[in-house]
Amino acid sequence: MDHAPLNDQALTRDSLYGTFAESTFAGITSFSRRRYSRDLRGVDVAVSGVPFDTATSNRPGARFGPRGVRNASVQSAWARHWPWEFDPFDHLAVIDYGDCAFDYGTPQSVPAAIEAHAEQILSAGCAMLTLGGDHFISYPLLKAHARHHGPLALIHFDAHSDTWPDEEGQRIDHGTMFWHAAREGLVDPARSVQIGLRTTNDDTAGFQVLDARQVHRQGCAAIVEAIRQRVGDHPVYLTFDIDCLDPAYAPGTGTPVCGGLSTVQALEILGGLRGINLVGMDVVEVAPAYDHADITSLAAATLAMEMLCLYAARHKL
Repeated sequence: MDHAPLNDQALTRDSLYGTFAESTFAGITSFSRRRYSRDLRGVDVAVSGVPFDTATSNRPGARFGPRGVRNASVQSAWARHWPWEFDPFDHLAVIDYGDCAFDYGTPQSVPAAIEAHAEQILSAGCAMLTLGGDHFISYPLLKAHARHHGPLALIHFDAHSDTWPDEEGQRIDHGTMFWHAAREGLVDPARSVQIGLRTTNDDTAGFQVLDARQVHRQGCAAIVEAIRQRVGDHPVYLTFDIDCLDPAYAPGTGTPVCGGLSTVQALEILGGLRGINLVGMDVVEVAPAYDHADITSLAAATLAMEMLCLYAARHKL
């Protein structure tokens, strides 16, 4: 690890690669000190935020999630992400693309705005790491990703199934996205798995469910093996609703449910998925107003870094 000649690396770094020390308590808080840029030339992964939360069914506030995760990410941006043996930023050109723009006053226009935002990035040959926002944002993101990669295997960490029927197709709701995604062929339920669920929905919509009690009883290694068998080498979209974690580890979210995963369990499972064909990823439902000492934002930032390591391990190493 070298020392940067300047602070505020979000603006001043010369290279899109590398990790350089900067005071964790100072400077512009881009995600993990990446350069803020809309120039996608030569970029491997664009990190962007979608500060949308009007699809939530309980406590609002996830519109502040992207800002909270960025702020928390700088706490560990001074060194290589532990315990991986390589620095993803030595292998991936990563920028902070800023936030998706939309008009909050015309909510019916927001899904198309998110999809267009994703399409612009994906069409440039970049992968996406998206910071939510409530979980509805995954639906337009999946539309854009499926256009480029075909039907996706979905690895979905959550307390909720998010497969509630919407027969009229008019709802902008963070509980219906994966029902739509399965019906529209954006994801293949036969190759998809949901981890950590602990709310009632008797219709699995064809997804494999590894609920929270299974994780606690069977252990992380067994869960990793089940996920691997389910998704194989199919292109994977990984979505992590932070309420998959128990409220003790992630109080800053809109719909907390007791009995969830610990941060350690989530990191162990993600780390065990090295080699999966990851093509897209998001971390959603961080609502910093309900947080304590930024622990939810810090967990989300750490999980996002784990995803970048998974992406680099598959596509660059």
